[in-house]
Amino acid sequence: MKARLDYAKTAPDGLRAMLGLEQYARHSGLEPALLELVKMRASQINGCAFCLDMHSKDARAAGETEQRLYALNAWRETPFFSERERAALAWTEAVTRVSETHVPDETYESVRQHFAEKELVDLTLAIIAINGWNRLAISFRTVPGSYQPPRH
Repeated sequence: MKARLDYAKTAPDGLRAMLGLEQYARHSGLEPALLELVKMRASQINGCAFCLDMHSKDARAAGETEQRLYALNAWRETPFFSERERAALAWTEAVTRVSETHVPDETYESVRQHFAEKELVDLTLAIIAINGWNRLAISFRTVPGSYQPPRH
């Protein structure tokens, strides 16, 4: 696979805007592990190989287990995720598939049991960010495999 173009070099101001949203989500106070699960799940739904590669590496670097990463695609069928994580994953799926689901009231009511209003907006902004990154990476065929997580 060959990348179509380097969107970061082509539109640096646009990339800075995306990075601003990413930074906001990262510093929102939501758990970093939760944010990585959300990024992985949206990227699975969207079929974004680059983002799956990146966020599986980031999740592992942050201490996520292989078992949970492997089971993420079938999270409903496992005991590996907390109720808060399950609510976030259901919300992620509904928001990512907004054209299909229109984000059902039941999903909203469920996630509201586990997230305060600001947390829910922040979670939604994180989901918007990863869906945007997925669309950039898929559209321009960003090649997976070379990403290395930052050293902490």
